[in-house]
Amino acid sequence: MTLADRTLARFSVLVGPAPDLVVRAPGRVNLIGEHTDYNDGFVLPAAIGLQSIVAVRRRPDGIVRMVATDFGDAVSEFDVAQAIARDADQPWSDYIRGVMTILQAEGVELGGFDMLVAGDIPQGSGLSSSASLSVASGMALGGLFAPDRFDATQIALIAQRAECDFVGMRCGNMDQLASALGAADHALLIDCRSLAVQPVMLPPGVAVLIVHSGISRGLVDGHYNERRAQCEAVARQLGAAALRDVTEDQLAAVRADLDPVAHRRARHVVTENARTLAAAAAMAAGDLVKLGELMAASHASMRDDFEITLPAIDDLVAELQTAIGLHGGARMTGGGFGGAVVALVEADAVGAVARHVEARYRTPDGNKPLIMVERAHAGAAFL
Repeated sequence: MTLADRTLARFSVLVGPAPDLVVRAPGRVNLIGEHTDYNDGFVLPAAIGLQSIVAVRRRPDGIVRMVATDFGDAVSEFDVAQAIARDADQPWSDYIRGVMTILQAEGVELGGFDMLVAGDIPQGSGLSSSASLSVASGMALGGLFAPDRFDATQIALIAQRAECDFVGMRCGNMDQLASALGAADHALLIDCRSLAVQPVMLPPGVAVLIVHSGISRGLVDGHYNERRAQCEAVARQLGAAALRDVTEDQLAAVRADLDPVAHRRARHVVTENARTLAAAAAMAAGDLVKLGELMAASHASMRDDFEITLPAIDDLVAELQTAIGLHGGARMTGGGFGGAVVALVEADAVGAVARHVEARYRTPDGNKPLIMVERAHAGAAFL
Protein backbone atom coordinates (compact mmCIF):
# COMPACT_ATOMS: atom_id res chain seq x y z
CA MET A 1 0.00 0.00 0.00
CA THR A 2 1.42 3.37 -1.00
CA LEU A 3 1.77 6.33 1.33
CA ALA A 4 -1.12 8.02 -0.50
CA ASP A 5 -3.33 4.95 -0.04
CA ARG A 6 -2.46 4.75 3.65
CA THR A 7 -3.21 8.45 4.05
CA LEU A 8 -6.63 8.12 2.44
CA ALA A 9 -7.45 5.08 4.56
CA ARG A 10 -6.42 6.96 7.70
CA PHE A 11 -8.45 9.99 6.60
CA SER A 12 -11.60 7.89 6.46
CA VAL A 13 -10.95 6.62 9.99
CA LEU A 14 -9.93 9.90 11.66
CA VAL A 15 -11.91 12.47 9.67
CA GLY A 16 -14.72 10.78 7.80
CA PRO A 17 -15.89 11.09 4.18
CA ALA A 18 -13.40 11.44 1.36
CA PRO A 19 -11.26 14.61 1.19
CA ASP A 20 -11.91 17.35 -1.33
CA LEU A 21 -8.25 17.47 -2.37
CA VAL A 22 -5.13 15.37 -1.92
CA VAL A 23 -1.66 16.72 -2.70
CA ARG A 24 1.78 15.11 -2.71
CA ALA A 25 4.95 17.19 -2.50
CA PRO A 26 8.39 15.57 -2.64
CA GLY A 27 11.40 16.18 -0.51
CA ARG A 28 14.61 17.15 -2.24
CA VAL A 29 18.28 16.35 -2.16
CA ASN A 30 20.70 19.12 -3.03
CA LEU A 31 23.50 17.81 -5.22
CA ILE A 32 25.57 21.00 -4.93
CA GLY A 33 25.03 24.66 -4.08
CA GLU A 34 24.73 24.98 -0.30
CA HIS A 35 23.72 28.22 1.43
CA THR A 36 23.77 29.98 -1.93
CA ASP A 37 20.02 30.37 -2.39
CA TYR A 38 19.51 33.17 0.15
CA ASN A 39 22.54 34.86 -1.39
CA ASP A 40 20.68 35.07 -4.74
CA GLY A 41 22.95 32.38 -6.16
CA PHE A 42 22.71 29.03 -7.93
CA VAL A 43 21.68 25.60 -6.68
CA LEU A 44 21.38 22.12 -8.21
CA PRO A 45 18.79 20.05 -6.31
CA ALA A 46 16.58 17.16 -7.38
CA ALA A 47 13.14 16.19 -6.09
CA ILE A 48 13.11 12.68 -4.61
CA GLY A 49 10.57 9.93 -4.03
CA LEU A 50 10.21 10.61 -0.29
CA GLN A 51 7.27 12.95 0.19
CA SER A 52 4.54 14.58 2.21
CA ILE A 53 0.86 13.86 1.56
CA VAL A 54 -1.85 16.34 2.55
CA ALA A 55 -5.55 15.45 2.41
CA VAL A 56 -7.99 18.29 3.08
CA ARG A 57 -11.76 18.81 3.22
CA ARG A 58 -13.80 21.93 3.86
CA ARG A 59 -15.82 22.25 7.05
CA PRO A 60 -19.12 24.14 7.36
CA ASP A 61 -17.81 26.03 10.40
CA GLY A 62 -14.61 28.04 10.98
CA ILE A 63 -12.70 25.33 12.79
CA VAL A 64 -9.31 24.27 11.46
CA ARG A 65 -8.41 20.76 12.60
CA MET A 66 -5.08 19.30 11.52
CA VAL A 67 -3.97 15.73 12.26
CA ALA A 68 -0.42 14.40 11.78
CA THR A 69 -0.14 10.64 11.38
CA ASP A 70 3.66 10.84 11.75
CA PHE A 71 3.24 12.13 15.31
CA GLY A 72 0.82 9.56 16.63
CA ASP A 73 -2.27 11.23 15.11
CA ALA A 74 -1.51 14.40 17.04
CA VAL A 75 -4.14 17.13 16.62
CA SER A 76 -3.73 20.89 16.31
CA GLU A 77 -6.98 22.86 16.25
CA PHE A 78 -8.13 26.49 16.29
CA ASP A 79 -10.81 28.82 14.95
CA VAL A 80 -9.83 30.53 11.72
CA ALA A 81 -11.62 33.68 12.89
CA GLN A 82 -8.88 34.14 15.49
CA ALA A 83 -5.40 35.46 14.83
CA ILE A 84 -3.20 32.55 13.79
CA ALA A 85 -0.54 31.81 16.40
CA ARG A 86 2.15 29.17 16.72
CA ASP A 87 1.37 25.94 18.54
CA ALA A 88 4.06 25.19 21.12
CA ASP A 89 2.63 21.71 21.73
CA GLN A 90 2.42 20.72 18.05
CA PRO A 91 5.23 22.58 16.25
CA TRP A 92 4.73 20.55 13.05
CA SER A 93 1.51 22.52 12.56
CA ASP A 94 3.39 25.82 12.47
CA TYR A 95 4.40 25.20 8.86
CA ILE A 96 0.73 24.90 7.86
CA ARG A 97 -0.29 27.80 10.08
CA GLY A 98 2.46 29.87 8.48
CA VAL A 99 1.18 29.06 5.00
CA MET A 100 -2.29 30.15 6.12
CA THR A 101 -0.98 33.53 7.31
CA ILE A 102 0.73 34.15 3.94
CA LEU A 103 -2.39 33.14 2.02
CA GLN A 104 -4.40 35.56 4.14
CA ALA A 105 -1.84 38.29 3.44
CA GLU A 106 -2.37 37.55 -0.26
CA GLY A 107 -6.08 38.24 0.16
CA VAL A 108 -7.30 34.65 0.31
CA GLU A 109 -10.39 34.23 2.52
CA LEU A 110 -9.86 30.99 4.42
CA GLY A 111 -12.61 28.92 5.95
CA GLY A 112 -12.60 25.94 8.25
CA PHE A 113 -11.14 22.63 7.14
CA ASP A 114 -10.03 19.21 8.26
CA MET A 115 -6.51 18.23 7.18
CA LEU A 116 -4.56 15.01 7.52
CA VAL A 117 -0.81 15.08 6.88
CA ALA A 118 1.55 12.17 6.45
CA GLY A 119 5.08 11.76 5.17
CA ASP A 120 8.03 9.41 4.84
CA ILE A 121 10.91 11.92 4.80
CA PRO A 122 13.20 11.26 7.79
CA GLN A 123 12.98 14.18 10.21
CA GLY A 124 16.14 16.24 10.58
CA SER A 125 17.76 14.55 7.58
CA GLY A 126 18.37 17.67 5.50
CA LEU A 127 15.96 16.37 2.83
CA SER A 128 13.43 19.19 3.30
CA SER A 129 10.55 17.58 5.14
CA SER A 130 9.44 21.05 6.24
CA ALA A 131 9.47 22.50 2.71
CA SER A 132 7.63 19.44 1.44
CA LEU A 133 4.90 19.90 4.06
CA SER A 134 4.70 23.65 3.41
CA VAL A 135 4.41 23.21 -0.36
CA ALA A 136 1.84 20.43 -0.05
CA SER A 137 -0.32 22.41 2.38
CA GLY A 138 0.02 25.58 0.31
CA MET A 139 -1.05 23.77 -2.83
CA ALA A 140 -3.95 22.08 -1.03
CA LEU A 141 -5.25 25.23 0.67
CA GLY A 142 -4.72 27.31 -2.45
CA GLY A 143 -6.69 24.73 -4.42
CA LEU A 144 -9.43 24.67 -1.80
CA PHE A 145 -9.90 28.39 -1.21
CA ALA A 146 -8.36 30.11 -4.25
CA PRO A 147 -8.45 27.62 -7.14
CA ASP A 148 -6.36 28.44 -10.21
CA ARG A 149 -4.94 31.59 -8.61
CA PHE A 150 -1.41 30.41 -7.79
CA ASP A 151 1.04 28.56 -10.01
CA ALA A 152 3.70 26.18 -8.70
CA THR A 153 6.37 28.88 -8.39
CA GLN A 154 4.02 31.14 -6.43
CA ILE A 155 3.11 28.29 -4.10
CA ALA A 156 6.82 27.66 -3.50
CA LEU A 157 7.41 31.30 -2.60
CA ILE A 158 4.37 31.31 -0.29
CA ALA A 159 5.83 28.25 1.46
CA GLN A 160 9.20 29.96 1.78
CA ARG A 161 7.66 33.10 3.27
CA ALA A 162 5.79 30.92 5.77
CA GLU A 163 9.04 29.38 6.99
CA CYS A 164 10.86 32.72 7.11
CA ASP A 165 8.17 34.98 8.55
CA PHE A 166 6.13 32.61 10.72
CA VAL A 167 8.35 29.70 11.73
CA GLY A 168 11.45 31.89 11.99
CA MET A 169 13.85 29.89 9.78
CA ARG A 170 15.23 32.49 7.35
CA CYS A 171 15.67 29.98 4.55
CA GLY A 172 16.23 30.64 0.89
CA ASN A 173 13.90 29.45 -1.84
CA MET A 174 15.68 26.33 -3.08
CA ASP A 175 13.85 23.69 -1.05
CA GLN A 176 10.39 24.93 -1.91
CA LEU A 177 11.16 25.47 -5.61
CA ALA A 178 12.69 22.01 -5.90
CA SER A 179 9.65 20.42 -4.25
CA ALA A 180 7.18 22.35 -6.38
CA LEU A 181 8.98 22.19 -9.73
CA GLY A 182 10.90 18.90 -9.68
CA ALA A 183 11.37 17.06 -12.98
CA ALA A 184 11.61 13.29 -13.37
CA ASP A 185 15.17 12.10 -14.14
CA HIS A 186 16.51 15.67 -13.95
CA ALA A 187 18.22 17.87 -11.42
CA LEU A 188 17.20 21.53 -11.46
CA LEU A 189 19.73 24.31 -12.00
CA ILE A 190 17.92 27.15 -10.23
CA ASP A 191 18.87 30.80 -10.41
CA CYS A 192 17.55 31.85 -7.01
CA ARG A 193 17.40 35.50 -8.03
CA SER A 194 15.56 35.32 -11.35
CA LEU A 195 13.78 32.04 -10.42
CA ALA A 196 14.81 30.62 -13.79
CA VAL A 197 14.81 26.82 -13.64
CA GLN A 198 16.81 24.72 -16.08
CA PRO A 199 16.33 20.92 -15.92
CA VAL A 200 19.62 19.04 -16.24
CA MET A 201 19.38 15.34 -17.00
CA LEU A 202 21.15 13.05 -14.58
CA PRO A 203 23.64 10.91 -16.50
CA PRO A 204 22.23 7.51 -17.49
CA GLY A 205 23.43 4.72 -15.25
CA VAL A 206 23.99 7.02 -12.28
CA ALA A 207 22.22 6.55 -8.94
CA VAL A 208 21.62 9.12 -6.26
CA LEU A 209 22.68 7.57 -2.96
CA ILE A 210 21.57 9.28 0.25
CA VAL A 211 23.03 8.20 3.60
CA HIS A 212 21.47 9.56 6.78
CA SER A 213 24.20 10.17 9.35
CA GLY A 214 21.76 9.55 12.19
CA ILE A 215 22.51 13.04 13.52
CA SER A 216 19.31 15.06 13.44
CA ARG A 217 20.00 18.65 12.66
CA GLY A 218 18.07 21.63 13.86
CA LEU A 219 18.26 24.84 11.87
CA VAL A 220 15.93 27.09 13.82
CA ASP A 221 18.35 26.98 16.75
CA GLY A 222 20.32 29.89 15.34
CA HIS A 223 23.17 28.38 13.31
CA TYR A 224 21.45 28.78 9.96
CA ASN A 225 20.15 32.28 10.62
CA GLU A 226 23.58 33.28 11.92
CA ARG A 227 25.25 32.17 8.69
CA ARG A 228 22.73 34.13 6.66
CA ALA A 229 23.32 37.26 8.72
CA GLN A 230 27.09 36.92 8.26
CA CYS A 231 26.70 36.65 4.49
CA GLU A 232 24.40 39.65 4.29
CA ALA A 233 26.78 41.73 6.40
CA VAL A 234 29.68 41.02 4.03
CA ALA A 235 27.56 41.90 1.01
CA ARG A 236 26.62 45.22 2.60
CA GLN A 237 30.25 45.94 3.43
CA LEU A 238 31.19 45.33 -0.20
CA GLY A 239 28.32 47.43 -1.51
CA ALA A 240 26.74 44.44 -3.26
CA ALA A 241 23.07 43.53 -3.35
CA ALA A 242 24.06 39.94 -2.48
CA LEU A 243 27.14 37.73 -2.51
CA ARG A 244 25.90 36.49 -5.88
CA ASP A 245 27.30 39.74 -7.28
CA VAL A 246 30.79 39.33 -5.79
CA THR A 247 33.61 37.67 -7.75
CA GLU A 248 36.50 35.70 -6.29
CA ASP A 249 38.93 38.41 -7.39
CA GLN A 250 36.87 41.14 -5.70
CA LEU A 251 36.69 39.15 -2.50
CA ALA A 252 40.43 38.49 -2.54
CA ALA A 253 41.14 42.19 -3.05
CA VAL A 254 39.33 43.17 0.17
CA ARG A 255 40.45 40.24 2.30
CA ALA A 256 42.55 42.46 4.58
CA ASP A 257 39.53 44.65 5.28
CA LEU A 258 37.25 41.81 6.32
CA ASP A 259 36.99 39.91 9.56
CA PRO A 260 38.64 36.50 8.90
CA VAL A 261 35.46 34.59 9.73
CA ALA A 262 33.36 36.85 7.51
CA HIS A 263 35.84 36.38 4.68
CA ARG A 264 35.63 32.59 4.94
CA ARG A 265 31.84 32.67 4.96
CA ALA A 266 31.77 34.83 1.85
CA ARG A 267 34.46 32.77 0.13
CA HIS A 268 32.34 29.65 0.50
CA VAL A 269 29.33 31.28 -1.15
CA VAL A 270 31.29 32.88 -3.99
CA THR A 271 33.18 29.70 -4.83
CA GLU A 272 30.11 27.50 -4.35
CA ASN A 273 28.21 29.48 -6.96
CA ALA A 274 31.02 28.83 -9.45
CA ARG A 275 31.11 25.14 -8.51
CA THR A 276 27.36 24.79 -8.99
CA LEU A 277 27.44 26.19 -12.52
CA ALA A 278 30.42 23.96 -13.33
CA ALA A 279 28.62 20.93 -11.86
CA ALA A 280 25.55 21.53 -14.03
CA ALA A 281 27.77 21.63 -17.10
CA ALA A 282 29.61 18.46 -16.03
CA MET A 283 26.32 16.70 -15.36
CA ALA A 284 24.99 17.62 -18.79
CA ALA A 285 28.20 16.24 -20.29
CA GLY A 286 28.00 13.04 -18.21
CA ASP A 287 31.40 13.78 -16.66
CA LEU A 288 31.32 11.88 -13.35
CA VAL A 289 34.98 12.52 -12.63
CA LYS A 290 34.51 16.29 -12.76
CA LEU A 291 31.31 16.03 -10.73
CA GLY A 292 33.17 14.10 -8.05
CA GLU A 293 35.90 16.73 -7.89
CA LEU A 294 33.36 19.53 -7.54
CA MET A 295 31.39 17.71 -4.84
CA ALA A 296 34.60 17.10 -2.88
CA ALA A 297 35.56 20.76 -3.15
CA SER A 298 32.06 21.77 -2.05
CA HIS A 299 32.25 19.60 1.06
CA ALA A 300 35.70 20.93 1.94
CA SER A 301 34.39 24.48 1.62
CA MET A 302 31.41 23.72 3.86
CA ARG A 303 33.78 22.16 6.39
CA ASP A 304 36.56 24.76 6.39
CA ASP A 305 35.02 28.06 5.26
CA PHE A 306 31.36 27.82 6.24
CA GLU A 307 31.92 25.48 9.20
CA ILE A 308 28.62 23.65 9.01
CA THR A 309 29.77 20.03 8.94
CA LEU A 310 30.58 17.76 11.87
CA PRO A 311 33.46 15.27 12.29
CA ALA A 312 31.11 12.31 11.89
CA ILE A 313 29.74 13.80 8.67
CA ASP A 314 33.27 14.37 7.36
CA ASP A 315 34.14 10.75 8.13
CA LEU A 316 31.01 9.51 6.35
CA VAL A 317 31.82 11.56 3.25
CA ALA A 318 35.38 10.24 3.25
CA GLU A 319 34.20 6.62 3.45
CA LEU A 320 31.77 7.18 0.60
CA GLN A 321 34.43 8.78 -1.57
CA THR A 322 36.83 5.92 -0.87
CA ALA A 323 34.22 3.40 -1.98
CA ILE A 324 33.12 5.41 -5.02
CA GLY A 325 36.56 6.12 -6.40
CA LEU A 326 37.01 8.67 -9.17
CA HIS A 327 33.69 8.16 -11.00
CA GLY A 328 31.28 10.07 -8.77
CA GLY A 329 31.42 11.98 -5.53
CA ALA A 330 29.95 12.66 -2.11
CA ARG A 331 29.21 15.67 0.04
CA MET A 332 27.00 16.74 2.91
CA THR A 333 23.61 17.93 1.75
CA GLY A 334 21.25 20.36 3.45
CA GLY A 335 21.74 23.22 5.84
CA GLY A 336 24.38 21.50 7.96
CA PHE A 337 25.13 20.42 11.54
CA GLY A 338 23.96 16.87 10.87
CA GLY A 339 21.54 15.26 8.46
CA ALA A 340 22.37 13.37 5.32
CA VAL A 341 25.18 12.92 2.84
CA VAL A 342 24.48 12.65 -0.89
CA ALA A 343 26.56 10.70 -3.38
CA LEU A 344 26.45 10.26 -7.14
CA VAL A 345 27.40 6.66 -7.85
CA GLU A 346 27.53 4.44 -10.91
CA ALA A 347 24.41 2.31 -10.60
CA ASP A 348 26.25 -1.01 -10.78
CA ALA A 349 28.47 0.06 -7.87
CA VAL A 350 25.65 0.98 -5.46
CA GLY A 351 25.67 -2.37 -3.64
CA ALA A 352 29.41 -2.34 -3.05
CA VAL A 353 29.37 1.29 -1.89
CA ALA A 354 26.49 0.62 0.50
CA ARG A 355 28.24 -2.42 1.97
CA HIS A 356 31.45 -0.42 2.44
CA VAL A 357 29.61 2.30 4.36
CA GLU A 358 27.61 -0.16 6.47
CA ALA A 359 30.83 -1.90 7.50
CA ARG A 360 32.62 1.29 8.51
CA TYR A 361 30.09 3.86 9.73
CA ARG A 362 27.77 3.81 12.72
CA THR A 363 25.27 6.42 13.83
CA PRO A 364 25.64 8.02 17.28
CA ASP A 365 23.27 5.30 18.56
CA GLY A 366 25.57 2.59 17.27
CA ASN A 367 23.30 1.54 14.40
CA LYS A 368 23.98 1.10 10.71
CA PRO A 369 23.03 4.24 8.77
CA LEU A 370 19.83 4.53 6.77
CA ILE A 371 20.83 4.26 3.09
CA MET A 372 18.41 5.38 0.41
CA VAL A 373 18.83 4.82 -3.33
CA GLU A 374 16.93 7.58 -5.10
CA ARG A 375 16.29 9.06 -8.50
CA ALA A 376 14.94 12.43 -9.55
CA HIS A 377 11.14 12.69 -9.36
CA ALA A 378 8.47 15.09 -10.57
CA GLY A 379 7.37 17.96 -8.34
CA ALA A 380 4.22 18.55 -6.28
CA ALA A 381 0.91 17.45 -7.76
CA PHE A 382 -2.74 16.89 -6.99
CA LEU A 383 -3.64 13.21 -6.64
